[in-house]
Amino acid sequence: MTTTQPSPLQRLVLLRPGEGRALLYAAAYFFCLLLSLYLLRPVREAMGIARGAEWLPWLMTTTLVVMLIVNPIYAALVSRLPRKRFIPLVSHFFAANLLVFAALFYGLPGHGGSLLGYAFYVWLSVFNLFVVSVFWSLMADVFTEDQGKRLFGMISMGGTLGAVVGAAVTQALSSGDWGFKLPVAGLMLLAVVGLEAAVFCMLRLAAHFQLSAGEGQQAREPGPDFKAGLRAIAGSRYLQLICAYMLLFTVTSTFLYLMQGDIVAKSFASPAERTAAFAKLDFWTNVLTLTVQLLLTSRLLRGFGVSGVLLVLPLLTTIGFGALALWPSFLVLALVQVLRRGVHYAVDRPAREILYIPLGPEERYKSKAFIDTFVFRGGDFLGVWAPTLFGALLVPVSLAALGCSGAWLALAGWLGRLVNDARPAAQRPLNPKETLT
Repeated sequence: MTTTQPSPLQRLVLLRPGEGRALLYAAAYFFCLLLSLYLLRPVREAMGIARGAEWLPWLMTTTLVVMLIVNPIYAALVSRLPRKRFIPLVSHFFAANLLVFAALFYGLPGHGGSLLGYAFYVWLSVFNLFVVSVFWSLMADVFTEDQGKRLFGMISMGGTLGAVVGAAVTQALSSGDWGFKLPVAGLMLLAVVGLEAAVFCMLRLAAHFQLSAGEGQQAREPGPDFKAGLRAIAGSRYLQLICAYMLLFTVTSTFLYLMQGDIVAKSFASPAERTAAFAKLDFWTNVLTLTVQLLLTSRLLRGFGVSGVLLVLPLLTTIGFGALALWPSFLVLALVQVLRRGVHYAVDRPAREILYIPLGPEERYKSKAFIDTFVFRGGDFLGVWAPTLFGALLVPVSLAALGCSGAWLALAGWLGRLVNDARPAAQRPLNPKETLT
């Protein structure tokens, strides 16, 4: 009897029979989301430092306040609508917002000035976290833990391709490399198209997994209590450690982000040059991410496990802060940011999303959204104001950053040990995941 040998593609991505269609829909969904985000991200970065990098702490504080308002609204939406309805609705809502911003930037004198630019900065800071968090909630819902280790890297690669295309298009259209320049309003309209394409892919994925069919699926819908996500965090050491991991990741990211804003503002004079510089950082970050996702991510997750992979980014961050303390130039900044963000997107983010797979729908759709948005922006808030506090205490910011990285590394080890231990019964999924057919 002969056995069918796996194709080169199946060997490369560790794909098993019957998984191809689901992988394609999921990767296309993420491609469209990040295409939309990266069409706009360089625009946001340039607007954030339009009147100087010293305004960034106030913008991040405003973002945290908005997150505090938006989270209960989102939790109430999730509690009242099934997954197949509220997930597309989130994208439709943000697409409608973009149409309003495009009209304002196009029609107002001076493109609305810095005030409208700051409003867009805050809006995009909310948008990017919510749509990506909802995406990964769905991935943790429909795929098993073994499939997550094998396929989340390839699904992430779909997003990376979207980010590469988005960053490259924005760079070309902002600098006139294609012979013409597209105004900000035009980039926003392109992003709307990307968001609506993402909804189409999500609905195809939902149909593939039959999210709205049968009683078994009904049991995996989030419940009617909009406070259930917060209660789950309060009662789970596992989720609390994920919160702390996210918080320290974001605090250290914000330290680097503030350094980036200051260095770029000093290195480039015009808004167009700054937008192009940010787009280049995004482009090369995603090229590195794509390479690692294609060749290494699934093998690292299966070889070293989630617990081993969680240690990588804190260690790399510590090294990066040391390098920037010695050589605070744009070249060093670019190397540190590209390496750190590349590793984050390629291996750290998929590992972190796998942490949610064994949990129930309340944790995946409510607790996770709170952690990915409010806790994330809480880290931004601490990160942007920490330099002021450390300055008053005569503590060098570089030393504080290294201390945060060391604490993050220790916490990653603690979380990894908990991942390797048997989880409490209350933290296991309410229903076993169906295998793909």
